[in-house]
Amino acid sequence: MSVSPIQHVVIIVKENHTFDNYFGTFPGADGMTMPRSPNPPLHDPDHRHSAWLSRVKTAVSAQFVEQDIPAYFDYARQFTLCENYFSDVAGPSTPNHLMLVAADSPIIGNPPHYRRGSNEPVFKIPSLPAHLDQAKLTWGNYGGYVFDFIHGLAGRNKYTSEQFSQDALAGKLPSVSWVYALHDASEHPPDPQDKGNPLVGNVTHGMRWTVDQVNAIVKGGLWPNTAIFITWDDWGGWFDHVDPPEVEKWTDGAQFRYGSRVPCLVISPYAKRGHISKQLYSHVSLLKFCETTFRLPDVNHRTVEADPMSDCFNFSKPAGPPPILTAT
Repeated sequence: MSVSPIQHVVIIVKENHTFDNYFGTFPGADGMTMPRSPNPPLHDPDHRHSAWLSRVKTAVSAQFVEQDIPAYFDYARQFTLCENYFSDVAGPSTPNHLMLVAADSPIIGNPPHYRRGSNEPVFKIPSLPAHLDQAKLTWGNYGGYVFDFIHGLAGRNKYTSEQFSQDALAGKLPSVSWVYALHDASEHPPDPQDKGNPLVGNVTHGMRWTVDQVNAIVKGGLWPNTAIFITWDDWGGWFDHVDPPEVEKWTDGAQFRYGSRVPCLVISPYAKRGHISKQLYSHVSLLKFCETTFRLPDVNHRTVEADPMSDCFNFSKPAGPPPILTAT
């Protein structure tokens, strides 16, 4: 088996947008045109599991366009955009964040005070970071909270959001990095407590932060051996016209997996250029990519069944150049 040229995987996790909400107008993609959303949105749509079950009637039918997120459209034109990529849980943030680390979630909703993590349950579940540890490989949690919910990961390899670009510029990234923006740049629509802060929920501001992270990787000399995935954790209460397949039920018989489509951009010297992937993927597919790249055992049955983002890469061609942005 040949050794992968990828030495660093970077998973950038943004917040609360469906595929149609961001890329519904992208040329050639399976999207739907809807009224344009204010930027930032006026409020945070209900995106609990109960709201997901009634989404056909209650989801917000609005979207952003290229003028709002030009760099994301540039990335999609130059690299790979996944149009059939789903959040893993038909619900909000925390279950999907758990899926992005452990390919599992014992919960379908956010626990109380979930971002503080105090007095919250700790789940004893296998995880990708634990398998990286066992293989004596490295990983980093840049600004994420969900690691504190997983036994053996709480408080470990924990850095601030700002530290990622510093490490990338220094050319010193771990094997796998999970990267989360501060709230104002996360692209999460404004909560009531955010009133008066024009940056919170502004998708253009959040996009610029993401571009800064990608640029830091390039400037730090890591581009030739890095795979970058930019995805959004959950549907955020926004409409998407593609009905997700049901592959798992929750304990009450309601749909657990998959949740709604969310965007995923694949940026790498080996990512297919100008490609729209129609292959079915989900957050778990990113873990499978890491398992395949670093020859790790499967975390659980979900990664066994997942495709390792195979339609997004061509490792038989020479490494391609870094992104060129026309506007940010």
